[in-house]
Amino acid sequence: MTESTMASREMSSHPLVLLSYRLKAFVEFFGQRAAYLIVPLVLVTMWDVFSRKMVWMQIWLVENISIWFRSTMLQEMEWHLHTALFALVLGYGFTRNRHVRVDLVRMHMQTKMQAAVEFIGTTFFMIPYTIVVLYFCYVFTYDSFLTNEISPSLVGMSHRWIIKSILGIGLIVALASGLAVWLQTIMVMFGPKEMRFELMTLEWPEEMGGGVEGYKRMVLEDQETDMKKIGKAGKG
Repeated sequence: MTESTMASREMSSHPLVLLSYRLKAFVEFFGQRAAYLIVPLVLVTMWDVFSRKMVWMQIWLVENISIWFRSTMLQEMEWHLHTALFALVLGYGFTRNRHVRVDLVRMHMQTKMQAAVEFIGTTFFMIPYTIVVLYFCYVFTYDSFLTNEISPSLVGMSHRWIIKSILGIGLIVALASGLAVWLQTIMVMFGPKEMRFELMTLEWPEEMGGGVEGYKRMVLEDQETDMKKIGKAGKG
């Protein structure tokens, strides 16, 4: 085993790296399970659309089965499921680097410069913003619980504090994802060049200590492939 490999394994077990992995596992626990909310969301939406075309059936179901078949109930259930789904998977999308990113400059940077951009973004924007919103979310969820807030519609859903509390849980998950990425950016910026561990929103150079990053590497590989094709065509 080479010294660089041993150093890499030691850094992958660094306390900050392990803490980022635990935070990521916490985020994935909620995100992977919340993703299944898409199933009841689609079913409720489909049933709502269908029942509007079959008014007589909807009236019979409401009168004989349950008031949950009311169109107002179904519509409110739809946006409750929407809220829970997107709130709980927001952090999961960030740790998986699947969120919307307008990346015109960072993609051309080397790994440590990319980490610096991520560090600035998470330190001064994402983490503080999430904490502030989480505080106000707690305030209006607590007020909703104390007043037993219900839907403004006479035939709407009750216990509005439940969905508001889920929004708060989603913000906690998003905060955990931001902290996980933040810890990794610190290790990338200030750790040794040989260090290697699984990254979330960044990409290691192609070779240890190299300076060719993801986008640039793909461009160079395409150019090399084109040159080989030209060479073969010239020989032919």
